[in-house]
Amino acid sequence: MATKKAPEIAVQEPVVVVYENGVETLTSKIAALRNAQKLFSTYSQEQVDQIFLAAAMAANHQRIPLAKLAVAETGMGIVEDKVIKNHYASEYIYNAYKNTKTCGVLEQDTSFGVQTIAEPIGVIAAVVPTTNPTSTAIFKMLLCLKTRNAILICPHPRAKESTISAARVVLNAAVAAGAPKGIIAWIDAPSVELTNQAMKEADLILATGGPGMVQAAYSSGKPAIGVGAGNPPAIIDDSADLILAVNSIIHSKTFDNGMICASEQSVIVLDGVYEQVKAEFAARGCYLLNPDETEKVRRTILINGALNSKIVGQSAYAIAKLSGFDVPENAKILIGEVESVEPQEAFAHEKLSPVLAMYRAKDFADAIQKAERLVADGGYGHTSSLYINTVTEPEKLRQFTAAMKTCRVLINTPAAQGGIGDLYNFKLPPSLTLGCGSWGGNSVSENVGVKHLLNIKTVAERRENMLWFRAPEKVYFKRGCLPVALGELKDVLNKKRAFLVTDEFLFRNGYTKSITDRLDELGIAHTTFFDVQPDPTLYCAKEGAAAMKAFAPDCIIALGGGSAMDAAKIMWTMYEHPEVDFMDLAMRFMDIRKRVYTFPKMGEKAYFIAIPTSAGTGSEVTPFAVITDEATGIKYPLADYELMPKMAIVDVDLMMHMPKGLTAASGIDAMTHALEAYAAMLATDYTDGLALKALKNIFTYLPRAYEHGAEDPIAREKMADASTMAGMAFANAFLGVCHSMAHKLGAFHHLPHGVANALMITYVMRFNADPRPAKMGTFPQYQYPHTLERYCECADFLGIPGKDEEEKFNGLIAAVEELKAKIGIPKSIQAWGVDEAAFLETLDEMTEHAFDDQCTGANPRYPLMSEIRQMYLDAYYGR
Repeated sequence: MATKKAPEIAVQEPVVVVYENGVETLTSKIAALRNAQKLFSTYSQEQVDQIFLAAAMAANHQRIPLAKLAVAETGMGIVEDKVIKNHYASEYIYNAYKNTKTCGVLEQDTSFGVQTIAEPIGVIAAVVPTTNPTSTAIFKMLLCLKTRNAILICPHPRAKESTISAARVVLNAAVAAGAPKGIIAWIDAPSVELTNQAMKEADLILATGGPGMVQAAYSSGKPAIGVGAGNPPAIIDDSADLILAVNSIIHSKTFDNGMICASEQSVIVLDGVYEQVKAEFAARGCYLLNPDETEKVRRTILINGALNSKIVGQSAYAIAKLSGFDVPENAKILIGEVESVEPQEAFAHEKLSPVLAMYRAKDFADAIQKAERLVADGGYGHTSSLYINTVTEPEKLRQFTAAMKTCRVLINTPAAQGGIGDLYNFKLPPSLTLGCGSWGGNSVSENVGVKHLLNIKTVAERRENMLWFRAPEKVYFKRGCLPVALGELKDVLNKKRAFLVTDEFLFRNGYTKSITDRLDELGIAHTTFFDVQPDPTLYCAKEGAAAMKAFAPDCIIALGGGSAMDAAKIMWTMYEHPEVDFMDLAMRFMDIRKRVYTFPKMGEKAYFIAIPTSAGTGSEVTPFAVITDEATGIKYPLADYELMPKMAIVDVDLMMHMPKGLTAASGIDAMTHALEAYAAMLATDYTDGLALKALKNIFTYLPRAYEHGAEDPIAREKMADASTMAGMAFANAFLGVCHSMAHKLGAFHHLPHGVANALMITYVMRFNADPRPAKMGTFPQYQYPHTLERYCECADFLGIPGKDEEEKFNGLIAAVEELKAKIGIPKSIQAWGVDEAAFLETLDEMTEHAFDDQCTGANPRYPLMSEIRQMYLDAYYGR
């Protein structure tokens, strides 16, 4: 193509110094850009929008002269199409982002205390290709002006005059509208060395060019947004509108002589419509190459394995001439019918010209395989295209979409115009820089826009998440309430079949009789499972669930201490949801509202009632259950509010004859519940009152209940109330590391749970009370270490005197130790009878398991494993 004389650009003289090669170094030029950008970063949204508008209008006014200059200088493309590109780069980009907020606060949520703020990146190095020397420059400059960034234009050496002219147009208009004078600059005598230097010194690189340039951008050590090569295949399905398909491809492929990287490089046609498609191409002015001509063009497309730059942006007529044969001057596209999709086939490559490969596919699966290979040949991440009847062939559409490793999948759309966005689909953002994602070695997988040139600063104020208080929907208490409460099963709930879960001792000693007699009076069928052992096992729970399935109850009644109620909760879960995996149920969580595993909805088959026979566990009002894996001996504390009983019946008549050992162990367990709930990070005013009142009851009435048993019914009832109140407190505030250590101590050395807690509690209290912990717990409402103050509040409520916090705390420790002594709790683990060698052998494993226990997360002092280990040792030796 003959070189045309460059047209005059009707613009004013530049308002800033245009740097000539050698006058100033590139480094000083970038320094000037940084100064201008620093000022620009202070501009308001209104100022920026005025500049954005002025620049877009100026570029639009000069769309024709700039197009003429680009074609004259590069010898590539079509003036009229470059006019459209320039028009698109100014009008469509302005329209897309004119109302987009890019300065200051973007969003603010005062309720959640979060705001996002847009900040510019700084200096953008913009690499501009020879194929689109003016439109791409306009596009990148407008994005930078909208985002308060400075831009250094790096032109292609063969297109520098047209690119710099476009830069002058935009700069002039921007400065006239108020932009800083040095906000746009360019390299006057571009070279690979200067472009590489610019990329290294800029804050971000916006690269559009060949694979080498994009690779250089990503290797510069600076953040880069680059575009890879495009090699888009287009499939024409036999269900497609063939006239639409063929003419869309012609419209795309001939636009600017095929230099948009999203344009189709190959067309794959299903066998059933191949001849029709071929005829339509010919009828519309395309030239079907014969075998000899195909070979000649094949040798012309690639030179030494690389695209022949002489064919880029040339007409079909010129390329035929270059290949050694003639075609009509008005031939639109040279179409070579080829078979191979391997890289050795020149037609399988990106051609950036009106040269198109045409493949015959035996079926749709074959077409997809060919398209996948063509994308792999040099178009990963870019664009693919399909012509199909979307109504009748949704499955084919799904298959194609799934198979294509391209970031744009265009349907019934001219690929060149469709890929750049906002022309054939108005939700696809307009852009002249098309990200190719990781498939194409890019950091962006979408059409590049203003959001990619902004740093988004998030300001997050401290906030406390919503808290809660959860309890059974019904809690009945007072001596003798059992038969009255059970009456609701018939009168209110209309239940027909009840399944009782208890242990053998309670069953053999008649504790279930008051329940079964009442169920008989109500006409409710019932059966009893009484094989629950202390520290119930997973095997026991599975056996009970199988019995439940056989009986099909609509009501489950758990009678007993913690073991029976915990086992019944697991049986209930397995009965309602036999599909669940126990290890999923046991999965740890940091925040119960955010756990990975979602507990299944409970209560769909059976209503759950918990009736305690001991005053300590609190399980009748908690969402917790502890179960032991008999295969490993590991105790798993399960926690979820779906495990909360629907009804709790606290009738002290069932607790009157507890033996002394059980009274002591369960009572001290309740005390530990109250102390840990009060100290826990999740403690609230709603739980504090319950914990304090429970403590008061326990310190007052536990020694009396221990000494006098059934002869002191008031003490028994107050302890029953304390147990349930403490349960409601820790059901919502949770517990701490004392329970974590007690769980493992009991699992490894078979101590009663309450006794294990009693042996650890004062060591944990001293550990938690340190105002300088190695690590404090993490929860938004827990602001700083203040557990010492919390323990002193407990001392105040219990009437323990002290002139300062230290004295009050020591008084509380002494009171706990005194209470333990009154009810026969030994002073150490060793004194309980645990063998020293066995203890030391299991110490490290116990420590790790305790650290990972569900209860540890709510402890106010986050324990290190070494600290847990030391507490175990101190508790063992009583030191």
